[in-house]
Amino acid sequence: MQLGVLPPFSPMEAKVQSELPRGDAWQYEPKWDGFRAVAFKDGDEVVIHSRNQKPLTRYFPELVPAIQQIKPKRAVLDGEIVIFTGFGTDFDAMTLRIHPAASRVNMLAKEQPATYIAFDLLADGDESLLEVPLRERRPRLEKLLGPKPESIYLSPVTRDREVALNWLKEYRGTGLDGIVAKRVDSIYHPGERAMIKVKEQRTADCVVGGFRWGNDGKRVGSLLLGVYRGKTLEYIGHTSGFDDAQRRELVGVLEPLRGGSSFEGGRAPGGPSRWSQDRDLSWEPLRPELVCEVAFDRLENDRFRHGVGFVRWRPDKSPKSCTMAQLKAEASVELKKLFA
Repeated sequence: MQLGVLPPFSPMEAKVQSELPRGDAWQYEPKWDGFRAVAFKDGDEVVIHSRNQKPLTRYFPELVPAIQQIKPKRAVLDGEIVIFTGFGTDFDAMTLRIHPAASRVNMLAKEQPATYIAFDLLADGDESLLEVPLRERRPRLEKLLGPKPESIYLSPVTRDREVALNWLKEYRGTGLDGIVAKRVDSIYHPGERAMIKVKEQRTADCVVGGFRWGNDGKRVGSLLLGVYRGKTLEYIGHTSGFDDAQRRELVGVLEPLRGGSSFEGGRAPGGPSRWSQDRDLSWEPLRPELVCEVAFDRLENDRFRHGVGFVRWRPDKSPKSCTMAQLKAEASVELKKLFA
């Protein structure tokens, strides 16, 4: 390949803040719920890499001819791969693509084809644009892409903070993962957290069905959370954001509930795996009587994708009222309308 930017390449990332910055210095974009992907195109040769420089081309073969069809013969794009389904995107369908069998990948590509959403231009032929400010890179991206195949989208942008915040409200439950703020005068900083992102935060009431000890065996390490699906309590994630004093206090709080039988017949916390062979993931069940409220951002396979934040105890809530239904945000507006 002969391009102004070549793999391996680490894209610019964002740091999380609680609020979007204000002022004319900022541009706002949707944060997509998919796989970050840098696409290198040199004629008919197309290479797609993840944020961790892992090859993605073989997992999304339908994007190769689509990227081949875009107007520039040689370019490097920064963007996100998503799979549109129903009103929004489906992250679970994305994870199914990471499969060793090419036959299965090709089958899934035909059943649920992926889309590439471009939001930055890193190179135009031999010219690197990493030192060019965003206020110049974005117009060049729009001009360079020109007419696009159906599976290539241009990410929307706005300079109006209120419009961006309204995206979070209007497209809730569609897979819009948050809002990213970028300085319009900023150059591209590979591998650095030079952008700001605000993620949608939701809360849920969960049953504390078990816990794991801390490393010293004298303090609680994490609370294991569950919600009811019918009559069965199913494990959904954990919360561990406690200071040292709180971890010690939790030992006394949980002691009367030890020896329970939570998660029987349903999904239970996992043990050691190939990813965690050196960690002690043993856990103790509790009687399902304690309810807490937690803050979370996303679900994956009906589980919290990330660790969640403890908000407060809910002694006023019945454990049986903590159901899977509260976690389902129903979309009312199709996410693709955002591109209009």
